[in-house]
Parts: sequence; structure tokens; C-alpha cells
Amino acid sequence: MTRDELKNLLLSLKEEDFYNSVDLHIHSYESDGKMSPCEIVKQAKERNLKYIAIADHNTVEAYISTNILAEEIVIPAVEFDCYYKGNLLHILGYGIDIDNENLKSLYSKTKAGRRKNIVRLLNLRTPEEVIDKIKEAGGIPIWAHPACCWTRSLEEMLQDLIVRGLEGIEVYYPYNELRGLLKFHSKEYIKELADKYKLIKTGGTDSHGESLLIN
Repeated sequence: MTRDELKNLLLSLKEEDFYNSVDLHIHSYESDGKMSPCEIVKQAKERNLKYIAIADHNTVEAYISTNILAEEIVIPAVEFDCYYKGNLLHILGYGIDIDNENLKSLYSKTKAGRRKNIVRLLNLRTPEEVIDKIKEAGGIPIWAHPACCWTRSLEEMLQDLIVRGLEGIEVYYPYNELRGLLKFHSKEYIKELADKYKLIKTGGTDSHGESLLIN
């Protein structure tokens, strides 16, 4: 799938898709999840999901170690940690070329850098660096779970990120458990911002467990 084809696909997805048949934010045991990449795909197919994305922290090992990219329902993805104006942000990259040399410089070299929060918090990447490298790898950069960002003006931060190349925002997200406690903005507000700036709207469960959370 080309970058333009993926962009058109993402733009065509509706809110109900993200609650019934599309999960674009899943973690495998290659970062801090519990399932293998193959088990994730198996469950997704059993539940008749249309599209999934394994977006592990700072690694694409889920795709390197398996042949799941051959599955039509799989969209290659990654989730990078970065800091911006004192905020820890997560930027998702969809449709990336996992072998792109520029992107490889952002991959974690250790398992701790994929799995341990304390190690990942020490990461000093900037959103601009992450967004640039995702796009250099043919991918689409999306701001993950933005309602968890504490800032004087979320809209101003979004404007800054758009100037730096951000193309979308994760709108359909459950904000469960810790994310629920750290939620500073409503999902309705996030959707309003996405519509106002004509951004791609994505969604996912952020599943880390032994089974998928959708369906």
C-alpha cells in the first residue's frame, strides 16, 4: 500500500470502525505487551477485524521477526517517545518502511528501551525529529492519546506540531486505567480539534494484554 493509499484509507474510516473492526494501537511482547505478533494477528482474524497495527514502543521487531506484513489486515506501525516543552508525547508512525535507514536511528537498541517506562522516560528525542524521520520512511505521523497531555493550551501545541509536519491525531481512544487518571481533556474536544484542522483521525485500544480489547 502506498502512502497516498494508506492516507485515503485512514480518511475513509468512520468512528464506528474503530469501535468494531479496526484497532490501530496494539502492543506485542516485542515492547511491553504480552502477546506475540502472530497471536495478535490470529485473534484479529478470528474476530474479523478489518485492519490492525502493532505499534510497539521504539521498535519494529514485531515485523522483522515474523511475516505478518504479508497479512492484508496489517498496517506497519511504531510508537516513539519524545519530549516537547516539558511534555512526554507519543508519536505513532503508520505505513512506515521498517528498513528505512533514517528511521532505524530512532529504534531502541535495548529491550529496556522498549519495555521499561523509566528507561523510555529518559529519551530526549524531539517531535520534529520523530515526525521528520517517520515521513522520510514514507509514513504518516499521528499524535497518540493527546488528551493525556497537560498544557496551558492543547490547541497551540497542536498548531506547533502541525507546522512541524504532524498529519493526524488519535481521536478514538479508551483512556482506561492510568491513561484515564492522566486525562486532562475530553475526547469530544480532541475530535473538535481534529475536525478544525482537517487532520486524519485514528484510534486504537492500546492493548497490552493477553487478548485484544476490541470485539
